[in-house]
Amino acid sequence: MVQRDGKAGRTLRVMEHSSALERRIRVWLAIFIVGLVLSGLTAFPLVHELRWVESLLKSDASPVPGHFPALMEWISRAREGLEATDEKYPFILYGTDWLAFAHLVIAVAFYGPFRDPVRNIWMIEFGMIACVGVIPLALICGPIRGIPLYWQFIDMSFGVIGIIPLYLLRRMIKRLEALSSAGSEPAESTPPESPPLAAA
Repeated sequence: MVQRDGKAGRTLRVMEHSSALERRIRVWLAIFIVGLVLSGLTAFPLVHELRWVESLLKSDASPVPGHFPALMEWISRAREGLEATDEKYPFILYGTDWLAFAHLVIAVAFYGPFRDPVRNIWMIEFGMIACVGVIPLALICGPIRGIPLYWQFIDMSFGVIGIIPLYLLRRMIKRLEALSSAGSEPAESTPPESPPLAAA
């Protein structure tokens, strides 16, 4: 009886730990999904956003023009290029609309691990691979497209920042999988008691 109570208590502790870990996983996933959605939505109004960013950085309270003139020059150049493209060749910006849509689709795909983290851990690993791929893409395509080196590092930082929560999520999901396996182990059967020997 004592052994059975001990097993029941251990199973209860495993279930409580698994439940808390699953809540933590869902919180991290929700933050990651919100980040993807915001990245997607902000890729639609690029021209207006760059105008707003440039006006903000050029304000009297901003130290950017005095301390980072190269960055200020690049922001202005990017804004001019987008405005010219939007005015003469607006169909080219249709490509960034698809970029925005891709972020939203990937955000929806992460609902899989949100719903069942253990079964859909492959989605976390896919995201980690995508984050690693950001670095060679920036280093190869950046110079070809005339992107300044410091801006390539900014682009690469998204991959570095993105892989950190995904790595933590993968560790937590692996821990949840181990706890689930431990909690589902069948209890050891107790051999039946032998009947008392009849008195001679």
